[in-house]
Amino acid sequence: MAKYARAACWQECVRRTPPRRSTSLDPYLEYLRQRWEEGEHTATVLHQEITAKGYGGHYQRVKMALAPLRRGLTIDTPRERPPSPRQVARWITTAPPKRGLHPTEALRRLLAHCPELDQTHTLVRQFAAMLDARDAAPLPAWLDQLAASGLSALASLANAIREDQLAVVQGITTPFNSGVNEGRITDLKLQKRIMAGRAGVPLLRHRVVLMVHLRRRYP
Repeated sequence: MAKYARAACWQECVRRTPPRRSTSLDPYLEYLRQRWEEGEHTATVLHQEITAKGYGGHYQRVKMALAPLRRGLTIDTPRERPPSPRQVARWITTAPPKRGLHPTEALRRLLAHCPELDQTHTLVRQFAAMLDARDAAPLPAWLDQLAASGLSALASLANAIREDQLAVVQGITTPFNSGVNEGRITDLKLQKRIMAGRAGVPLLRHRVVLMVHLRRRYP
């Protein structure tokens, strides 16, 4: 927080990318680029060639250096850190108009390289469309797509939904939800954690009632 308090402009609050460190492969990058343009795209062969010229590093580093060239980028393009599964799940479940430019582009590249994830993304967006329209008519056909997807996790989800399909239909078609109850339960757990788990029932009840009065007085 001190960094933000001392900042004179917004640029000082932006996380800066650390400068790229030099490696033992740097003297051979231009040679690798030249050989790539000549048509040699095999990392093993290129590693053998620069080893004969004095390179003492591992083959894996050469393979990683060639990765940007395979994507049509320059050889010294910094490697992008792969997104975490939680990030990807958040991108998929977020409505496309609400995604930022970077998540949209990153997700597009990810889906292009993973057909299974692309299929999952399509099915998730179809279910989201049912929720937005409160229309459960496409649900049976959608469950058939899950079962026929060839992905065990989606097939298991289809079986679980079919076991309680009527409740799922009600959840899609009606405006009622358990959000208020879930919020109250979360609030109760928060009050208990604030007191390090030592709150007895009388004190906990008193704090919850007090919070209700405060919310009504200061909405």
